[in-house]
Amino acid sequence: MATAAQWVAGARPRTLPAAVAPVLVGTGAAAALDGFRLVPALLALVVALALQVAVNYANDYSDGRRGTDADRVGPMRLVGSGVAAPRQVLVAAGLAFAVAALAGLALAALSSWWLVAVGAACILAAWTYTGGPIPYGYRALGEVFVFVFFGLVAVVGTTFVQTLTLPGLAFAVSIPPGLLIVAILVVNNLRDIDGDRLVGKRTLAVLLGDGRTRVLFAGLFVVAFAVIALVGVQRPWALLGLLAAPLAVPPARTVLSGGRGPALIGALQGAGLVTLVTGILLGAGLALSG
Repeated sequence: MATAAQWVAGARPRTLPAAVAPVLVGTGAAAALDGFRLVPALLALVVALALQVAVNYANDYSDGRRGTDADRVGPMRLVGSGVAAPRQVLVAAGLAFAVAALAGLALAALSSWWLVAVGAACILAAWTYTGGPIPYGYRALGEVFVFVFFGLVAVVGTTFVQTLTLPGLAFAVSIPPGLLIVAILVVNNLRDIDGDRLVGKRTLAVLLGDGRTRVLFAGLFVVAFAVIALVGVQRPWALLGLLAAPLAVPPARTVLSGGRGPALIGALQGAGLVTLVTGILLGAGLALSG
């Protein structure tokens, strides 16, 4: 039976910046528009965190059942390592999805019931990343869905539940966190590229190859910070987000210099830190611009 520490590790807490950053940016956009509301913001954070944990457990379950987690360099997988039964991990994923659904229903009650459909789409996308008969994560589409749901939907949705509007500002500032979260996935798949290729898992990294994937990783940082600079033309306080740019140098250098295995785990952690700090600074800058 898995220990409590192993269950926490299986939830992959180092991926949680991917849940927190978009909510901070969306809340900053709401504050910039004089629409900040604490309760919806907190509920949006609960939804995001619960979905992130749910998708991590769901991926652990699905990949473990498919046998694609048998030889991994990264964090321990519960099913793949044999410390937890697949059914136990499936139940854990289901509980996290339930928390996200309940918080989402509360958000819908406070804002608009059409959010129920958005929430259902988020849960479906989280499950079918590696689960179901046609997992899109095995077809080089993971990065597209991550950008849409962790960037666009998360940021714009967070702004909407507070302002009850769909402002252009929210769409613009959804791009940087979306791209940075895609970078987290890219370096994760780069780390696993050899194993994924062997088991027939066609991630974008497998499709592009090692060299192009490394360039893509660094390019995502460049574009994300360039968009922040463009937003800063209209809202100068948003330029606070650029203070996170130096944090992108170490992981980009590691990846571009050909780092492998454990070195890429450090780059993954670095990408998570860049995402979180950018979310904090850009969110704060947007709030100050109101």
